Amino acid sequence: MNLELTGKVVIVTGAAAGIGQECARLLVAEGATVVGVDRDALQKEDLGDRLSGVQADLTDPGAAKRVVDEVVARHGRVHGLVNNVGGLKMQSGFLITSDEEWLGSFVLNFHSARRMSHAALPAMLDTGAGSIVHLTSESARLPDPLDSVYAAAKTAILSLSKALAAEFTPRGVRSNIVSPGPTRTRIYDAPGGFGDQAATSLGMDKEAAIKQIVTKLSTTPHRADRSGRGRGPSRGVSALATGQSGHRR
Repeated sequence: MNLELTGKVVIVTGAAAGIGQECARLLVAEGATVVGVDRDALQKEDLGDRLSGVQADLTDPGAAKRVVDEVVARHGRVHGLVNNVGGLKMQSGFLITSDEEWLGSFVLNFHSARRMSHAALPAMLDTGAGSIVHLTSESARLPDPLDSVYAAAKTAILSLSKALAAEFTPRGVRSNIVSPGPTRTRIYDAPGGFGDQAATSLGMDKEAAIKQIVTKLSTTPHRADRSGRGRGPSRGVSALATGQSGHRR
């Protein structure tokens, strides 16, 4: 692809692994200068002249401003933001899901994106153009009792993106979403992660549980036996980051 990203400065959250890591790699390959944000350090092999990292926990209310201030100090400008950071903890049902679980999911999956957008928008407006891409999920459209908290937070992202697009597109900053289906990132395989949670909830081994959930959530029947690995969503993100897609939502 030739996405005309040379010289563009893009922030990618949740960039240490999974979809965020693939987004950062592809944006760099297309010529962008990328700052990856994660509470974990970025992999050393990913770091270079056009990819640097900022370690930050975006559930901290003050972290977003500190991140953007650091990016502007390094590069003088911001052209794009990819709000990718998020996480899923399966529930056993609505009636036994606590306030703490609801609030924690919204802090991670919604407020991190809201705060990053709020912090980065002034720098993008200063450049006269910019792009925010939010990673949502098919769960926002097809919620399940096992992931209703996560689905609700991702649905809120849809409304946020539309509101930002309505307000800031006339001023040169676009807001779009990418909504992946099941994507097998580290959240599936980490100890205590989505795969282990699914196995416990469904009473079967991890691989069988993952396959059942992917099949249930897949909206493409002929692909229902496998999940993506992050490259597909990253291509959509990269196209939206440069404005080569005309969609605004």
